[in-house]
Amino acid sequence: MSYLPASADNAFLLFDVLKADEQLQRLPAHAGTDQALMQQVLDEAGKWVGDVVGPLSRSGDETGAQFDAGRVTTPPGFSSAYQDFWQAGWPALACAEEDGGQGLPWVLEGVLYEWLSAANHGWTMAPGLLHGAYECLKHHGSDALKAAYLSKIASGEWLATMCLTEAHAGSDLGLVRTQAVPAGDSPLGESFAISGGKIFISGGEHDLTDNIVHLVLARLPGAPAGPKGLSLFLVPKVLPDGARNAVVCERIEEKMGLHGSPTCVMRFDAATGWLIGQPGAGLNAMFVMMNAARLHVALQGMGLLDAAWQKAHAYALERRQMRAPGTVPASRGAGDAADLIIEHPTIARTLDVQRAWVDGGRVLAYQTGVYLDVARHAESAKEREQAQQWCSLMTPVLKAAWTQQAFEGASACLQVFGGHGYIREWGIEQIVRDSRVAMIYEGTNEIQAIDLLVRKVLPDGGQAMGQWLLFLRKSMDAGRPLDAEVLRGLAQLRYFTTVLAQACKEDDTLAWRVADDYLRCVAVLLLGWAWARIAATEGTDDERWQGPLKQVQQRILPEMDWRMSLMKSQWAQASVVHGNQLYAATN
Repeated sequence: MSYLPASADNAFLLFDVLKADEQLQRLPAHAGTDQALMQQVLDEAGKWVGDVVGPLSRSGDETGAQFDAGRVTTPPGFSSAYQDFWQAGWPALACAEEDGGQGLPWVLEGVLYEWLSAANHGWTMAPGLLHGAYECLKHHGSDALKAAYLSKIASGEWLATMCLTEAHAGSDLGLVRTQAVPAGDSPLGESFAISGGKIFISGGEHDLTDNIVHLVLARLPGAPAGPKGLSLFLVPKVLPDGARNAVVCERIEEKMGLHGSPTCVMRFDAATGWLIGQPGAGLNAMFVMMNAARLHVALQGMGLLDAAWQKAHAYALERRQMRAPGTVPASRGAGDAADLIIEHPTIARTLDVQRAWVDGGRVLAYQTGVYLDVARHAESAKEREQAQQWCSLMTPVLKAAWTQQAFEGASACLQVFGGHGYIREWGIEQIVRDSRVAMIYEGTNEIQAIDLLVRKVLPDGGQAMGQWLLFLRKSMDAGRPLDAEVLRGLAQLRYFTTVLAQACKEDDTLAWRVADDYLRCVAVLLLGWAWARIAATEGTDDERWQGPLKQVQQRILPEMDWRMSLMKSQWAQASVVHGNQLYAATN
């Protein structure tokens, strides 16, 4: 079975739980974007994803991208599907109207890409960086570059890549060696000759579009070592005069998953490029692109986990094995020798846990998507700043926690199939393989944890995080059992963060040792908050919502105390006094 978006679930979380349409209509840019319009977009998107992209997933995995002397061919059907995709206007949903976009809220694009990833992760890798490249060029490109490239990227007529990684420089971009040498004036401004090699470039070469716009990190002559010496350049596959640029795909990688997506080793042989932004500020310019990409990756995790759940749930409704314990299941027929495996508590629990992560993650990701628009369009500077702060704190949590759960949850869903899950017939093993890389790219999950704790929480002593934890309390009602448990966790984490910030001043490695546990602690608590919002919404009394809610309370939220216990065990001997405070704060 191929993935089918359940748009009613997404709409319920968007409109009933979050009131996203009402939040967005308070912004002048989206005053006319009502629920009816958003629902129409979702309905059409879900139909297109289910009908066009989903059926290509298995064949794309089996055939894979093909390499021949520098040319890359994507699996059958991929190119025609992509032509349909961009010509129908899907890449341009959230791009500005003056750039050829539709000017719709970002959250609609987020839902679309969540579904695309769930339906066909390999295919979706191609357009996955479009909006980030668009934002990067829009905010940092020269007028000449924007005139030549922005509308093509916004529409998706030309695809884009992000060329950072080199064989010796993965996450440590300060080691990048690619060079950019001034090469004289051109109609697009001063040009540069870009020379060097990049690896792990998704969509570095393919047959989906006539041109590919590479955004490349490189060093100008005399640039200082390290990240401050990096500049960003636009390097097209095809130059404005129609000539082929000196950009070569040397090979494509043989990967664990994502076989339909060509992951390329690229070589730039004095290729012509143009500077984006200021010299030495390449990471600042690319930061816009990387943040957008990381939120997309978080949604990939949710989509892939939902796809795994769909397959496992459908199988559990068909497969009979043994007698289920307890009362006689209603599904048992007179002549049945065994019960449906959905009736077995372990299977039901496994499925409900994954659904809890999917639904709670959607609430958090969709609210973050709304805040992206608030950060851009709110009339109040304070409101824009607060929304940006939410997005800054939430992005690493969503990316790390939900990509981890995508892989671990997909593996748990494979277990539902027993031996049938380990063979290719049912397709669940493909999701396990495809989901694994999301924990690695766009900043490994360990780096996301360091980003959250070391760069965003600790610099102000945990004050910004504390303020957001206080803000979350406003939507809670202590009279409801789940809310009361989440309120306890919010207070606990707020105090814990303050004490941890002080302790990290005395132990210069503590933050790095506990960063992963801290992020997971935040993620679990936020998931509880999201589910408290869901549970308080009318229409969640049936098993569709109550099963996952039960697992949030019984199996997910208790992880917070365990994670805090792990962090306490890392407390340095030199911080005995603060260690006692921490112990009191978490017990």
